Amino acid sequence: QVQFVESGGGLVQPGGSLRLSCVASGFTFSSYRMSWYRQAPGKERELVAAITSTGDSANYRDSVKGRFAISRDNAKNSVYLQMNNLQPEDTAVYYCKARIPGYWGQGTQVTVSS
Repeated sequence: QVQFVESGGGLVQPGGSLRLSCVASGFTFSSYRMSWYRQAPGKERELVAAITSTGDSANYRDSVKGRFAISRDNAKNSVYLQMNNLQPEDTAVYYCKARIPGYWGQGTQVTVSS
């Protein structure tokens, strides 16, 4: 059974930082590109960042470039999202995802507010 368990969200003030973690299971983690998505209230889910299966390359949506960093540890079946200089527009539920149709975790809530 494919599973994603996200953690690390919370309430943070503008300019603050959070580090999200995701532990995956049920598939060969090291063979898959991994991504972080987010969904804000009333908006569609959007891709935030992605990293290759080996971790040698990553890409980001324009609005988070220079602030967010995706990384992975294949030995731990884990992918991370370091988020710095958080802004209110980053408020959303964050999900990790492999390119396997139909499987999503429960997500972790990130709220940026003063």
